[in-house]
Amino acid sequence: MIFDLQHQHAERAYTLLASLVCPRPIAWVTTLHPNGSINAAPFSFFNVIGDEPPMVIFCPGNREDGSPKDSALHCAEQGEFVVNLVDLSLADAMVQTSQSLPSGVSELEHFHIATEPSQSVAVPRIAATPAALECRVHDIQEIGGNRLVIGLVQRLFVRDDLIDPATERLRTDLYHPIGRMAVPDWYCHTNVQFEIKRPR
Repeated sequence: MIFDLQHQHAERAYTLLASLVCPRPIAWVTTLHPNGSINAAPFSFFNVIGDEPPMVIFCPGNREDGSPKDSALHCAEQGEFVVNLVDLSLADAMVQTSQSLPSGVSELEHFHIATEPSQSVAVPRIAATPAALECRVHDIQEIGGNRLVIGLVQRLFVRDDLIDPATERLRTDLYHPIGRMAVPDWYCHTNVQFEIKRPR
């Protein structure tokens, strides 16, 4: 089958693309509302896009009425955000924070999710996250109903047990983030992995 995502089947674009391009990493983004409350929202249109300098991107789409979501507004206003990575222990809490609450009401307070201070930005990280990327906004681009938020990673928090002290490499046997699969409600484990040596 062929789908014309620019015209005839444009309304199917999200469902088809988000179901086919998977698994996708999940950015559980925390930002600060001007009233000081902490906003938290998950985004699976997210990835790391460079390392010199280290950069990430996440793409909050507009609300149905065309207005920007709180995460996008806060990034534009405050210039900072934190990407909290999600493992299985946090899956239910992460999904709960996708619920629409009134602007200025903290999802973390509403669902009793603890935070810890960040080191390089004012936005806190989620305390139970296995890893968090403290980011400053580099650029925000608007393309149609998408906002592409590009962040420069300032500091990286990784839970102590996930780093091998001898090699300072990530212990992939212990780090198992979940991934986003088909919409609306599918996710996956990353605890089944395989290795293929790259040619040198």
